[in-house]
Amino acid sequence: MFYYISNSKQAAYNQATEEYFLKNFDENFYMLYRNKAAVIIGKHQNALAEINLDKCEEQGVEVVRRLSGGGTVFHDEGNLNYCFISNGTKGELINFRKYSQPVIDVLQSLNVDAKFEGKSDLTISGMKFSGNASHIYRSKVMQHGTMLFSSDLSRLNSLLKVNPLKFKDRGVRSIRSRVTNISDHLSAPLSIQELQNRIIDHVRDTFPGVKAYNLTESDHQAILKLMEEKYLKWEWNFGYSPKYKFERLISFANGNILEIELDIEKGRIVRTEIHGNCTKMGSISKLEEKLINMPHHKETVLSELQKIDISDYFLNISLDEFIQAIF
Repeated sequence: MFYYISNSKQAAYNQATEEYFLKNFDENFYMLYRNKAAVIIGKHQNALAEINLDKCEEQGVEVVRRLSGGGTVFHDEGNLNYCFISNGTKGELINFRKYSQPVIDVLQSLNVDAKFEGKSDLTISGMKFSGNASHIYRSKVMQHGTMLFSSDLSRLNSLLKVNPLKFKDRGVRSIRSRVTNISDHLSAPLSIQELQNRIIDHVRDTFPGVKAYNLTESDHQAILKLMEEKYLKWEWNFGYSPKYKFERLISFANGNILEIELDIEKGRIVRTEIHGNCTKMGSISKLEEKLINMPHHKETVLSELQKIDISDYFLNISLDEFIQAIF
């Protein structure tokens, strides 16, 4: 078994590293990493329904879809993440308690009353500090989880806050729980680096023969390629979302009202309906047609609509206001 501590703090790179280890090695792996501010979406979720896209863009927060299911989580440098990749027997691969046990053991050794609760959560005093998810590949399982140590919880809440009335879909919804940081429950000061070291020491003691893995240049290039072709792509991070219906009624300060309905499949707009007291009835259907087959992606739609005169379709509605209405 290998353990690996990532030097990268880019979420897309670390997600690509997990997949690379899972699909290209026969050995088991234990990986630890920290990311700069990022929102990590579950495989089967509608990204736009889970995040506050405007705030993510304003703050330069990376949005990355992962291989595993489950809900959306926030990462920052106060959050230590682990990934366990293990061979096993089909039908017996998923075991959230087993693979999160090293975290519980280390925290309990620090007199922190960490517990495994529910299906896959780790808690302290009834508050969640770790969510876990898994993905099966052939006869292997990858389980990864968060460890909120000193994360900015107010930022977490603002980035994951979205109006649920905008979306109707069959995607997996995140269940928001009361969360806490590990650091708030320590009896003596401890850094996140020291926690990381204690976890690695415990893994070494628990799994005889475990040794460090160092990426080769070939590994690094393969991970970069996977990151660039998948984890940095809109098609994976947003376009992979299940089909959904976007509905919005928006009132502007000047009294204009717009009612928008969009049907989205594989990230692209397949049906549009635009109504309101500011539409030009003779031409609005032409705008609806223009939107068909566009990705539901703000920059792409804006770029395409900049090629037309929006006043041909609306009375006293700017292009920026229309873009605001459909996202």
